[in-house]
Amino acid sequence: MRLHELTNTPGAVKRRRRVGCGEGGGHGKTCGRGGKGQSARSGSSVRPGFEGGQMPLYRRLPHRGFNNANFRTVYDTVNVGELSRIDESITEVDREVLIKAGLIRGQARSVKVLGGGEITRSLKIKAAKFSTSAKAKIEKAGGEPVVA
Repeated sequence: MRLHELTNTPGAVKRRRRVGCGEGGGHGKTCGRGGKGQSARSGSSVRPGFEGGQMPLYRRLPHRGFNNANFRTVYDTVNVGELSRIDESITEVDREVLIKAGLIRGQARSVKVLGGGEITRSLKIKAAKFSTSAKAKIEKAGGEPVVA
């Protein structure tokens, strides 16, 4: 089968509805919008969940429980292998160094170092958290992971 041999399933492609072209076309006069009212006007829309003035479902149901998403800690992550992109003259790596190297963005988040890749040089790395594999790789290369 070639690209030029592909065809749609019968009934998959429909003609668009042509409204306002007379009663014979089936969509004349009110053009499929029913009679008068809010939904018949141009530019009308009702917000999601609106039930015509009836108390909507999301307000009828009780809201209970706890959602931890409001309180979670979000970390900027850096893999150990990416630390080789930092300038050779730098021996101490902290948040500002990572931002200058373009490894993380300048948002007010904590940094977590992960164990992806390999590290070849000895670096003193300050971060909020280290994965177990990252700690092992940094120490094996002669570096020092510092929880700050």
